[in-house]
Parts: sequence; structure tokens; C-alpha cells
Amino acid sequence: MITLEGVHKSFGPKRVLRGVDLNIERGQSMVIIGGSGTGKSVLLKCILGLIRHDSGTITLEGEDVLTAERDAFLARFGMLFQGGALFDSLAVWQNVAFRLLRGSLKRPMAEAREIAIEKLRRVGLTPDVADLFPSELSGGMQKRVGLARAIAAEPDVIFFDEPTTGLDPIMAGVINELIREIVVEMGATAMTITHDMSSVRAIADRVAMLHDGVVKWEGPVARMDDATDPYLHQFITGSADGPIEAVR
Repeated sequence: MITLEGVHKSFGPKRVLRGVDLNIERGQSMVIIGGSGTGKSVLLKCILGLIRHDSGTITLEGEDVLTAERDAFLARFGMLFQGGALFDSLAVWQNVAFRLLRGSLKRPMAEAREIAIEKLRRVGLTPDVADLFPSELSGGMQKRVGLARAIAAEPDVIFFDEPTTGLDPIMAGVINELIREIVVEMGATAMTITHDMSSVRAIADRVAMLHDGVVKWEGPVARMDDATDPYLHQFITGSADGPIEAVR
């Protein structure tokens, strides 16, 4: 569904992506791992066309992301942001229904609210939460609201950017389980960026290790622990010894 071939991206003299090749099949859950500053978020933004890559090609079902009609293209994506990114001045249901209240996906307000409440239920939140504001919610509840917003418009592709950041281990497990269930239910294609290996094991069908601007290893999550690639092994074990140098 998503194909990257020889993707490069630099910011001045800093080369971030140095020839990324990656295929993500329809309905597959791909998790991208790698250290901070290895280009994971830049890669995601390039796929969305928010950043123009310097060379190489990125296609969604054969259509170049840079030439696709923007509204129709972006309508196919949902996004769970790392920090939640909820609008403080909007009620919870308005956050969830944000895309349904404007643009090409616009629905009547009553219908948008009904969809929002249904999606809140799907992530384990009761209807009374709908009229609260983000500041009245715990971190875990805010993450659930963000997940409800990501799926509100029934997207074909969902991106998860560090979905468990800032959560305690129990709530992180709940969010991981919700993500996996929802992706399977919707038949959506998922791409997750994370440092959390428990998330990798819970969410992934396949894993790609990004380091120094290229994919060092890619394969099924079931083969990850037995892989001999030294970069992958060092990352998943958290060892200080290996080819990845710690930034001091």
C-alpha cells in the first residue's frame, strides 16, 4: 500500500534520510524503531507530504504522494500524535469530530457528535466525557481521546507517533491493546514510531530498524529476537556495547 524507494532528505548539510527502501502492505501493522534523531518522524512527514523529500519516490497505492490531490489524499490518513495534540478550547467530542466538522469530510453537527461519542465508547470512554475539556482528563484519557480522533473518519491508514509516551506501564499496555484491536477491526494499514519495545511486540506485524538514514533490518516481529543484525540486537537489548554509539 505504501512504497518508499531510495528516499533521501537533508536539511542543509545534515543528511537525515540516506536512501530508505520500505514496503508496507495493505492491512499490515508496521513499526519503525530506532534511536532519537535517526529520521523516524521525518520519514513519517515525508510519507504525508508535509515535508518534500529530496529524491526517491513515495507512493500510496501507486500514486505519488507529492502529486496527489491533497484533500483527498490526507482524508485517507488518521494520526495519533505523541503529545495528544488535543485542542484545549474545544470539548472532547469536538476534538474527536474535528475532521467531521470541516472540509471535505464535513457532516452535520448532530451526526458528527454521534460519531464522536461512538468512537469514544470504542476506546473505553463513557458518553459523559464528551462535554469535558482536555484539561479535565488524565493523561491516559487524553491518549484515548486522541485515538478516538484518529479513527473517527474511518481512515485507510493510521499513523501512531510514540503512542505510549508519558503513560505508566499499565495504561501503556491498555493503549497498545486498544491500538491492536482497532487496527485489526478496521482492516487499516498502520505505521507506528516507537522506542517502547513492549509496544513493538504488542502492535507490530513487521518491524523496520532505522539507523543512520537507512533501514538496517526489516522483517516479521516474530523473527526480531533471533535476528543477527548487530544494530537491531543492540537496540532491542539496550546494550551500551555495539555499533550504535551513545550520544554523550
